[in-house]
Amino acid sequence: MHIDVAKAVDHARHCLNSGCSSVTLFGTTGEGSSIGDEERGVVIQAFLDAGIEPKQIVVGVMANSYVDAAVQSRHALDAGCRGVLLAPPSYFKNVSDDGLFVWFSSVFTEIGVRVRDVILYNIPSVTAVEISVELVSRLREAFPKVVAGVKDSSGNWPFTEKLLAKHKDLAILIGDERSLSAGVRLGGQGAISGMANLYADRLLPMVNEGRDDPAMIEAVNELLKFPVTPAVKALVAYHAGDDGWRRARAPLQALPDLDYKRLTGIFDRLFVAAAA
Repeated sequence: MHIDVAKAVDHARHCLNSGCSSVTLFGTTGEGSSIGDEERGVVIQAFLDAGIEPKQIVVGVMANSYVDAAVQSRHALDAGCRGVLLAPPSYFKNVSDDGLFVWFSSVFTEIGVRVRDVILYNIPSVTAVEISVELVSRLREAFPKVVAGVKDSSGNWPFTEKLLAKHKDLAILIGDERSLSAGVRLGGQGAISGMANLYADRLLPMVNEGRDDPAMIEAVNELLKFPVTPAVKALVAYHAGDDGWRRARAPLQALPDLDYKRLTGIFDRLFVAAAA
């Protein structure tokens, strides 16, 4: 299955025009772990050729080998991209903070003098590996000019509070929209968000003002009842009127028709009917 690069570029432009300050390539909802190195290079170059500014592009890196993670990161940084969203290795489970510290340190060292603007990606519901607050502290101390932020998609509010209390001088980006407004009120600096694919304009008051949005919280709760990445892609397809967006790359599969109808009906009730 080939990547429809033109469609990806058009969607990125739509997100930027809707209020996003950047787009993230190869994140979780972008099926980043399923995209090969050669494909990644093609997509990044296509975005640059289309006139999307490098400073508007964050590149997700999801690799088990620190060597592979460094290669992918270097490619993005050498292209001038805004930064790298770096997930921990996830094949081995129950790894220690010491082991993760060595892995991240090896990635940074392998990248070399060009290493910069790394956003640590904490999403244990997917990786089954947590980036602890203490690990963030150790990495910052060892590499003070490298770690620019943390994307916290833990969905664990006590963890988010602790992270913000210790590291609010970093760009703490909330990945779980249910915690976004509260996180911003405690010093969070925004979001890298799956829902931004759909409702960037609606997220702006949450990001800029810490304003609560009960409908958004309910929408995320409903979304989580489905396989998340295929569900987000299904909603993009629905909004764009383009069924091509429903496709997913193995091992993920497109949302079944019945679930598609249920999901889009729920979101119409929450957002379209409420706005009418």
